[in-house]
Amino acid sequence: MQWVIVVLVVAVLGVAAVVASGGLGEMRREPVRDVYRQDLPDRPLTAEDVDALRFATAIRGYAMDQVDDVLARLGAEIAERDELIADLRGERRVGAGTRTQVRTDARTDARADEARDGRG
Repeated sequence: MQWVIVVLVVAVLGVAAVVASGGLGEMRREPVRDVYRQDLPDRPLTAEDVDALRFATAIRGYAMDQVDDVLARLGAEIAERDELIADLRGERRVGAGTRTQVRTDARTDARADEARDGRG
């Protein structure tokens, strides 16, 4: 009778070990990454680049230096694009919150038309 109990205990422990190791296919096969590389392209970022971003979690949430670096770059690129849009529209920032209309030439008008039509 004791041998039956020992065999049952060994069998239960074996099944528990298989389940815990994911042998029944219920656990993820790929490793869970807690550090993500921020391989941002050397070209202007697109919406897909931003969607693909993943930040590693740290004790206090995300790794703040990673988030700060990406946000700083996004802010700089958005400012650059806003400036380009203003140039194409013929507006220039003079001071904080004020704009003035500037004279545009035919080449700038053509670039603005191309950008508006999606060709530029």
